[in-house]
Amino acid sequence: MTEREQVTNQPYVRSATGKVGQVDAQEVPRYAGIATFARLPQRYEVDDYDIAVVGVPFDSGVTYRPGARFGPAAIRQASRLLKPYHPALDVSPFAQAQVVDAGDIAANPFDIDAAVDQVREGIAGLLTRPQQRVVMLGGDHTIALPALQAMHAVHGPVALVHFDAHLDTWDTYFGAPCTHGTPFRRASEQGLLVKDRSAHVGIRGSLYDRADLLDDESLGFTVVHCRDIDRIGVDGVVDRIRERVGEHPVYVSIDIDVLDPAFAPGTGTPEIGGMTSRELVAVLRSMRGLPIVGADVVEVAPSYDSGDVTAVAAANLAYELITLMAENHG
Repeated sequence: MTEREQVTNQPYVRSATGKVGQVDAQEVPRYAGIATFARLPQRYEVDDYDIAVVGVPFDSGVTYRPGARFGPAAIRQASRLLKPYHPALDVSPFAQAQVVDAGDIAANPFDIDAAVDQVREGIAGLLTRPQQRVVMLGGDHTIALPALQAMHAVHGPVALVHFDAHLDTWDTYFGAPCTHGTPFRRASEQGLLVKDRSAHVGIRGSLYDRADLLDDESLGFTVVHCRDIDRIGVDGVVDRIRERVGEHPVYVSIDIDVLDPAFAPGTGTPEIGGMTSRELVAVLRSMRGLPIVGADVVEVAPSYDSGDVTAVAAANLAYELITLMAENHG
């Protein structure tokens, strides 16, 4: 055990290439020890990292049910079940890339503009070189805007693949321009996205007006409605994503409410008729090879959860994203 490991008394498994992986489950039961994501080392315990998982416990931008500020803790707790080998993709992500838990970004709960600045600076601080990747655990969807701002500073405009029940391209709520329903309008207006190279997947439910869809299209998005999945299937969804994003750097944003409430009840704005967890995992796995530079999993509100099923789903979705990033890294 290294001197740094002795500080936390965690016996980490090391790969043949020297990557520090998870706490050894044969020495420390999965329910014991510090609840980092997937029982991975904390940022300060390694010299460098390739992928950082960071929590953003912020939900002051919600428009209905609050509680996503407790999402990062719930996701980390559920991630204790994750193991080091991904059989479907034949990848050992924690051996192929150095993955760390970078803790939480403290964001002002009473001032959204200040919180946006804090999240942008926090993500920027994790991107010390262009090869590094970040996966955010939310928190509400407001945090995607500062994440995209930080990504733009490193990679320029990116293509966005946005999994959600809702467009999140509305203009304001009660005059507020930064909420969990507006981040991608602001991102488009600020030039953070490659024009006409972004897609929403899983959209469903009622809207305020038909103009919502027309405005969204004018901002440069295409929509794969949830009802389309029954017709074109997973392969059709992935074909449309790949055609849309092309070779551009990709940011993946997953609102957990893209899943049907049967699979993710613990969220603030649930909508019936959503994707199954199996469908979403299949789409993500079929996106392997895309140049994913950053990602988030947001809107997990554990107080509305049942048996931790939403937190488990979110933890596994984050694991899928990490695996895709680690594979490209290797």
